[in-house]
Amino acid sequence: MTASDTKKCLACDKTLKGRVDKKFCDDYCRNNYNNLQKAKGSHSSLVRNINNALLKNRKVLESVLGEEETAKANRDKLMRLGFQFKFITHIYTTKTEKTYFYCYDYGYLPLDNDWFLIVKKKEE
Repeated sequence: MTASDTKKCLACDKTLKGRVDKKFCDDYCRNNYNNLQKAKGSHSSLVRNINNALLKNRKVLESVLGEEETAKANRDKLMRLGFQFKFITHIYTTKTEKTYFYCYDYGYLPLDNDWFLIVKKKEE
């Protein structure tokens, strides 16, 4: 390797020693570089915020359900706990045309008068 072929760390620009394919001088520089690249993405904060909302919804449903197989909660209670109805991961419609809305493995079935049946998907 000649002087003009000297490789530099992508994060801090220090001269690299060691393997030919090395890109960073240490884990700190690698993590810092990758975090900056993620932060530059125009949609990364949007995706992160949606994932956070989905996880929050899941935690709310989990907390309402507790150790029970099913539980009921009204809209006001769910919203007080921070549930956002616009964020779901998928929808399941039964043979009897009941539509369940899921946040990962926890879901809810809308009932009358702003009540919801909270369920957890059974593992197969």
